[in-house]
Amino acid sequence: MLSSDAAIFTRFEELKPGDRIEVEQVVTVGMERRTIKTVGTVLRTERTRHGLHFARAADDKVFSDVILLELPDGELTTICMDEFTVIRRA
Repeated sequence: MLSSDAAIFTRFEELKPGDRIEVEQVVTVGMERRTIKTVGTVLRTERTRHGLHFARAADDKVFSDVILLELPDGELTTICMDEFTVIRRA
């Protein structure tokens, strides 16, 4: 059963330029886990091909979902989605 918080989550596919969102990610550094929250305005979303997995076959395509955000102070940042990323409307 879904928690009551599930209603406030937003899917990557639903994002549009101009949406104000909060992104929550878990970052692991050594043995420590940190929860990072980033709030900003969506400038664009894209599915980007990358070469993280260098030992794969040459024709094996690897993609990441990416959000380009403008932070409240005007700084631009890129969020690379993973299966643990949570998006909420802010």
